[in-house]
Amino acid sequence: MKFLKYAIFLIIAFIIWTTIIGYGVVNGFLLRPITSENTSEAFIEKTKERIKEEFVGNLAMVLIEDGEVSADYFHSIDKPIDKYTVFQMASVSKWVTAWGIFALVEEGKLDINQPIENYLTRWHLPESEFNHDEVTIRRLLAHTSGLVDDLGYEGFAPDEKVQTIEESLTKAADGFYSEGVAKIGYKPGNDYKYSGAGYTILQLIIEEVSGQSFQDYMTETVFKPLKMERSTFHWSDSLDMELATLYKSDGTISPPYRFTALAAASLYTCTDDLTKFLQANLLENPVLSAESVELMHSAEAFINVHPVHALGPKVYAVNDAEDYITGHDGSSGRPVINTAARLNLKTNDGIIILEMGSPNLASNLSDEWIFWKTGIADYVVIHANKRYLLTWLFVGFGVILTLMIYLIMKFHRKE
Repeated sequence: MKFLKYAIFLIIAFIIWTTIIGYGVVNGFLLRPITSENTSEAFIEKTKERIKEEFVGNLAMVLIEDGEVSADYFHSIDKPIDKYTVFQMASVSKWVTAWGIFALVEEGKLDINQPIENYLTRWHLPESEFNHDEVTIRRLLAHTSGLVDDLGYEGFAPDEKVQTIEESLTKAADGFYSEGVAKIGYKPGNDYKYSGAGYTILQLIIEEVSGQSFQDYMTETVFKPLKMERSTFHWSDSLDMELATLYKSDGTISPPYRFTALAAASLYTCTDDLTKFLQANLLENPVLSAESVELMHSAEAFINVHPVHALGPKVYAVNDAEDYITGHDGSSGRPVINTAARLNLKTNDGIIILEMGSPNLASNLSDEWIFWKTGIADYVVIHANKRYLLTWLFVGFGVILTLMIYLIMKFHRKE
């Protein structure tokens, strides 16, 4: 009977300690940031250590403090790279595309609350059981339109024919994760579901409304006014720039892939241009009004009560008192690309990481940056602290067990 009582006490003590560890993880006070030093140089030194742990063909990083570049870092196993070296950006393209949409809104040519069918003539949504008048530009921007394509675009190899926009929206030949069909599969406005096809539709709308090619429109409307002189949505244009070598995950060089889905996946730019873009999100700029920029960054899509997406950029972390971090990441499997551009709208701090060869290093480091700056942790930070947390957990178990044995022996000696 006494043994059962001791066992129950021991189990309760273990549960209490595990709960304390869990609370410390959720609230961040038991997690360690990537560095204990509060300098951009210290963060870069830790980045160098991470690069040694896995293959990274090339990497460009910029850290922004109070709206200005505080430090940068460049790594390459091939030719040297710098702030003018052009990288393929993958889905960071979507954030830049949203600027093109809002420019048309400010010209009075688009209304983000109108059905997309009001602007389409070259392609139309396939029939569904849902009301297509509820599929608006606003919902395409926020991934709440009801589209269930779940695209991912891999692009087309040099020897493959590139589809037209209309062909791609009907069935994307370079899609992965799904069958690649742009169709409405749930009630628009109800739920968040990431959609690559939604941004290909926005690309088509820009062409239909502006009367220009998507590339020409974005160059004239966004790139030139922001002085983004090394930015393009066409791979062929990047040949005249210093293009970073493309890598596969095994370290071999990859050929470039071309895209139909320019707006969703095909931006090429450099850290110098992308820094100008991030700063334009903070300061007065010649493309969009402060009201449009604020609207673009307002949380629009939620999972439970947590904001996950605005009207173009994602929402990565929110602390109502101090922090509101938006931006976009990008990734691709062929070649292996991971990019991240994130911005704290309340502190004017930011980070840009462009890399090729590792599937998730840029995103993981950017998650670490968020915790380092704000104390807001996610799975990546928790996983990085796994050994440290397990050590705390089992040391606590050991102390509890030792104390229990000591008390039992002391109690029995008194008897």
